[in-house]
Amino acid sequence: MANVLDLRRRIRSVKNTRQITKAMKMVSAAKLRRAQDRAMQARPYAQMLTNVLESLVRRTDLYNDGGDVMHPLLVEREEKNVLVVVIAGDKGFAGGFNSNIGKAAQRFIDERRGLGQNIDLEPIGKKAIALYKRKYPAAEYEHKEELYDNDLSRHIENIRHRKAPIEVAAENPTLLVKAAFDEVTALGETIVRRYESAEIDSVYIVYNEFKSVISQRVVVEKLLPIRKLGSHEVTALEEMTEEQKEAAGKAAQSAGVSVDEPEESVYSEEAKKFGTADVDYIFDQAPDRLFRHLMPRYVTTQIFHALLESIAAEHAARMTATDAATKNAGELIDKLSLTMNRLRQAAITKEIIEIVSGAAAL
Repeated sequence: MANVLDLRRRIRSVKNTRQITKAMKMVSAAKLRRAQDRAMQARPYAQMLTNVLESLVRRTDLYNDGGDVMHPLLVEREEKNVLVVVIAGDKGFAGGFNSNIGKAAQRFIDERRGLGQNIDLEPIGKKAIALYKRKYPAAEYEHKEELYDNDLSRHIENIRHRKAPIEVAAENPTLLVKAAFDEVTALGETIVRRYESAEIDSVYIVYNEFKSVISQRVVVEKLLPIRKLGSHEVTALEEMTEEQKEAAGKAAQSAGVSVDEPEESVYSEEAKKFGTADVDYIFDQAPDRLFRHLMPRYVTTQIFHALLESIAAEHAARMTATDAATKNAGELIDKLSLTMNRLRQAAITKEIIEIVSGAAAL
């Protein structure tokens, strides 16, 4: 059994740990507020873009004379090759945040493999990259360059050689650092280009949908093909349990973070009104040309929206986990202090008995 000195060292160590987890909780709470604000600021743009596209739909014919869809992102085909974008976190100590996303993605992958479909994975975040790098091989591409017209022109092509039914198509280790829209745009353009060339037949995104600290859920959302503008086609979801909501609510209350869903700004309300009024808007370019140009931007906006919500959810999960760790450290300190006091009292009692026994023997 440990002596008093060992227990004092243990108590000192746990107190230092409690100070660290308490500081981490406050840092996560501050980052959560900023992430919430950023997600709210991005909503008016997404809403306005959706309304513009819906307005253009009413002013252009999406089908040609042969009955085919005019835009390739609206074309639906048999799903043989599926791309899954998994958004996890860059760091741990966030409770079950990363593991829940990994489990939801794995269930979806197993379901699609049961249907005989090939899966391409595109993880975002260091935790997701580390998980799939161990489990699945990376995709291999053959780079070809051909010169023609007397070496005046050059044709460049990357040919995919699939060796396994499940492969990691690309990695995005730095996308969560700043969550810059330019980087997300590059990712969206790559996904759109692969879909338009029929390299992939559908795109799904797995992330943590965030509305407030106590209103979150892990969802698997279909990104492509687009069936209805402005709607989220959720194919699978996992809600928070009552225990998780209660723990998150207590952590938010102690950190001064509101548990209510943030109210929409004036800009969001104005963005919703655009395109809904019964008036004829005048566009500088032809509606069909604008529609073709804005559709890829719509896909990028959907990915950016999922990225911002996942970042906010990660900070909320880390705030809750560090709050629980701080409370557990306090309980452990009380338990160790009680044990130490009992040992010290027993040692004092033993010394008194020895002194009294020695005096009696004299």
